[in-house]
Amino acid sequence: MRQDLILHGLVQGVGCRPWVHQQATQRALSGWVRNTPQGVAVRLEGLAADIDSLVSHLPHMPFPARVDRIEKLPKPADDWPPIAAGAFQILKSTVSDSLHALGTHIGTDLATCPRCLSELFDPQDRRWRHPFIHCPQCGPRYTVVHGLPFDRAHTSMASMAVCQQCTREFLSPTHHRFHDQTTCCPACGPRLSLWRRDRTLLAGDATDRDPIAETLALIQAGQIVAIKGIGGFHLCCNARDAHAVARLRQRKQRPSKPLAIMAANLPSLRPWAHIQPHEEAWLTQAGRPIVLLQQTPQAQQQLAPIAPGLTAIGAMLPYAPIHHLLFHEAAQRPAGTDWMHHAQELLLVMTSANVSGSPLVITHDEAWQQLPDLADALLLHDREILHRADDSVLRVRPDGSACWIRRSRGYAPEPLVCGPTPHRVNVVACGGDLKNTICQIRTTPQGQWEAVVSPHIGNLSGAACRQVYQAQLDQLGDTFIHSTAHRAVASDLHPDFFSHRSAANLAHRYEADWVRVQHHHAHVGAVLAEHAAKGHTPGAVIALALDGFGLGTDGHAWGGELLRVHGAECLRLSHLRPLLLPGGERAAREPWRLAAAVLHDLGRASEIGQRWPEQPQARALQAWLQQQGTQPAAQTLSTTSVGRLFDAAAALLGLTSWSDHEGHAAMLLEACASPAWPTEATAPMARIHAPPSPKEESGIAPWDWRDLMHTLISLSGDLHNRHQAAAYFHAALAQGLAQWVGQACRDQGLNTVVLTGGCLVNRLLDDRLTELIQAQDLRVWRASQYPCGDGGLSLGQAWVALQSLSPPPAF
Repeated sequence: MRQDLILHGLVQGVGCRPWVHQQATQRALSGWVRNTPQGVAVRLEGLAADIDSLVSHLPHMPFPARVDRIEKLPKPADDWPPIAAGAFQILKSTVSDSLHALGTHIGTDLATCPRCLSELFDPQDRRWRHPFIHCPQCGPRYTVVHGLPFDRAHTSMASMAVCQQCTREFLSPTHHRFHDQTTCCPACGPRLSLWRRDRTLLAGDATDRDPIAETLALIQAGQIVAIKGIGGFHLCCNARDAHAVARLRQRKQRPSKPLAIMAANLPSLRPWAHIQPHEEAWLTQAGRPIVLLQQTPQAQQQLAPIAPGLTAIGAMLPYAPIHHLLFHEAAQRPAGTDWMHHAQELLLVMTSANVSGSPLVITHDEAWQQLPDLADALLLHDREILHRADDSVLRVRPDGSACWIRRSRGYAPEPLVCGPTPHRVNVVACGGDLKNTICQIRTTPQGQWEAVVSPHIGNLSGAACRQVYQAQLDQLGDTFIHSTAHRAVASDLHPDFFSHRSAANLAHRYEADWVRVQHHHAHVGAVLAEHAAKGHTPGAVIALALDGFGLGTDGHAWGGELLRVHGAECLRLSHLRPLLLPGGERAAREPWRLAAAVLHDLGRASEIGQRWPEQPQARALQAWLQQQGTQPAAQTLSTTSVGRLFDAAAALLGLTSWSDHEGHAAMLLEACASPAWPTEATAPMARIHAPPSPKEESGIAPWDWRDLMHTLISLSGDLHNRHQAAAYFHAALAQGLAQWVGQACRDQGLNTVVLTGGCLVNRLLDDRLTELIQAQDLRVWRASQYPCGDGGLSLGQAWVALQSLSPPPAF
C-alpha cells in the first residue's frame, strides 16, 4: 500500500522529519519525508496496518511540534519523487523565500531544554559552556529564519560551516540532533565577544579572557552591559545595586517605568515575589514570558528602584544559554545541574535595549549607533537576528489564564486556526499606533481561516519604528500579488494614525478593499476571534470596552463603551458620562488636569488652585473651567474614557500629577489599592439585585461616575486612608459597571459579555468585574491568547473585516 500525506501546523524546525523517519523505520516502512512551503510531505509504502499505525501517531508528535491537520492525498502525487527500495529517507526540501506559506508555521523561540542544559554543564561534554547550545526541541526559530522550508540555507546560520562531529550527529538517525538544521558546537558555532563602549575588545577569541566571566565581573562591579540575545539586545545590570539601576534609568530616560528582573530559578525568585502555582507554570513554560508577580516585603524594601511605587514586579527565568552561563559563572561553575535547583544570589535587570521611541536593537550597526550612550560594554555574537522579538509580558488570572500585556518572543507568531469561512480571503490588518502588531487572516486550501499576529512592534511615533513597521507590512502586502482570494486591508478609523495612512496606501497599491474598524469594535472582535478558534459560535454579545483612547464614530474620544456586537455590526448602547480634557492630549500626560475637570464637574472648581499650587497653570485652568458649563460644549474636547477616570482618581489621591509612561497613574492607583484589597466593599456577593438604571429615549443612560468621584474625594482628605480610598474606587467602579452591563443584557436578551480594553490589565478591576458579572448568571469572555489592549487590535480588525465579507446578521 502507498499513502501520500501533507502535514500542516508547526512542523518545520521542530524535529518533525527526524521523528517521522524514526517512526517509519520502526514499522519497516519505505518512503521519504521532506519539507515543502506547504507543509511536511510524507510518502509511505508498506503494510496498510503499519501505515495506519504511523498516521494515528502523527498528532502525538513530541513538543514543540504540533500537527494541526493531516492532509491525505486521494491518490499518489505524480510529481513526487519515487521511493528508494527498502529504505526511508529524508529528502532535500523544496524551496520558498516566504515566511507566509498557508498551513505551515515557523516555530517560536524556546528556552533551552533540560537535555541541552545537562550537556551545557557537563565538563566532559564537548558542548560544555557552549553559549549557543540547542536542539530540535529548543532554541531560536522565528528569529533566525527568513524563508520556508526551515533548512539551514534559510537561516542566519547558513554561512557557518558545520564541523565533522556535528555532521556525524546530523546524519545519525539515533542522535537527538539528527537533521537539526541549525546545529553547531564550540568548534563551528557563533562566537561571543565583549567590547567596551569605545570599541576596545575586552574578551573573546582574540584574547585569553572568557566573555561570560568578564561580563559578570562588569555587572558585579556596578556597570551596565548590553547583551545580544535571541530576539534582540537587553540592557543588563545588577538588580540589587540601586546606583546601577539609577544610572540605567538616567541613561535610558526612563524615570519610573518598571523594569524586569531575571533570577536563576524559582528558589532564587521567591525572596522577591509571591509565586502562585498558576504563575509558576507560566514562568517555567518554554516561551519564558515576563510574569507580573506580587512583591514580597523584602523586594519592596531592597528592590524599590525596580518598580517604584508598585506592588507588582515583572520577573522571568533564563531562556538563552548566555543567561544560564552568567548565573553558572556566579555560582562558580559547578559541574552538573544540581546547582540550578538551589537559590542563587545573583539577580539581574533585563530590559529592552533601545533608545526611547526606537525599536528594539537587533543588529551590530544599530548597537554601535545607539547603545554606547546607554551601556558601559556590549556582549556581542555573530549569529544574525533576522526578526525582532521583545520579551512577552503577562499577568496570570486566578483561573490560570493569561492577561497579556505584550505577546512576542516565545508565543508569536503562533497562528490562530478557526473553522470554515464561505469566502477565500486574504486580509491584512494594520493595528493601531500604540503597542502595534500586524495581523493576517487567510483561507487555507481546506476552507478554514487562520490568523497570524506579528510579535509586538511598538509605538509608531518614531521614524525608526515606522520603518520597521512599514517593512513588515510591505512583506504581508506582497502576498496579495499572486493571491486570487478576496483581498482586504483593515485599519483603525483615526485618520491621523500612521497605521491608518499605511492601510490606505496598501489598499490603493493592490486594489484591495479598505475596511475601517472602530477602535473598540476591534477590541471586541479580537476576543470573539479567540473564542471562534475555541469552537464557540460568536452570535450577538454585550461588550464593555474600557481603555484610554479610541476614536469614536462621532469623532470624539471614546474609552468607556457599552456595545452590542454581532459580527461586523457594532451598536453603541451607552457610554461613560463625558469628562472634559483640559489641554487635549496633555491631559493624558498630566493627570492633575483630569482631576481638575472632575472637580469642576462636581461643582468644586474653586479647589483646583489650592490642590495643585505647584502647577503654574492651575489657577488659569480653574478660571477657564469656571467659565464652562457642567456639560462639555460640542466644540470642547471631552472623553468617555475609563482610563482617564483612573488618571483623575490617582491625581485626586495625590499619587502623581505627571505620567511619564502609558498607564503610569493607573498602575500607581492599583498599587495603592492592593494593601486594602479585599475589603468589605469588595467581598463576594452571591447575587446582585441592582435597581434598573435610568433610561433615556435613546436607550441606556450614560454611566455617571460623579457619586463615585465625590466619595473618593471625601475619602482622600486623610492621606493615611489613601489605600482604602483607592480600593473603594476599584470596588465601586466594578460594582457600577457590572450593574450597567447586567441591565444591558436584560434589555437585549443576551447572556454573553465581552470584557476588553487596556484597562482590563488592572488586576483588581478585571477580577472583580468578572466576578460580579458572572454572579448575574452571565457568561464572561475575555482575551486570553492575545493582549486585551492595543496589542490585540490588529486581530480584531482582521476578524471584523472577515465578518464584513459574510452576509450581515439581523440586528
